[in-house]
Amino acid sequence: MAQKVFTTYVDDLTGEESTAIATHSILVDGAGVEIDLTDENYERLLELLNPYLHAKGARRVRGAMKAKGKTKQAVGEKEDSSAIRAWAKSNGYEVSDRGRVPASIREAYQKVN
Repeated sequence: MAQKVFTTYVDDLTGEESTAIATHSILVDGAGVEIDLTDENYERLLELLNPYLHAKGARRVRGAMKAKGKTKQAVGEKEDSSAIRAWAKSNGYEVSDRGRVPASIREAYQKVN
């Protein structure tokens, strides 16, 4: 039996179908969502957030984030560190057994997985 699978990409804001839709992650106070948007709607979102993202006292945050007393992983660090370490070691990368996995190794892992 043959099957054909069709994937339809839909903008979460407008319901518009398009082949030019990307998933974007938003994290506020440790709670996050992923939203699928066309480039146009993503640009609109960035325009709305621009005053807050570029406020005089705003600081860029990377790595673990605390929310309500619990440590949350930052967007892009969801992958299991032990799995990344095992992959890195088996592929000739030097990585420590503890601590933060370097971004270059995470990126290399994400490219192949």
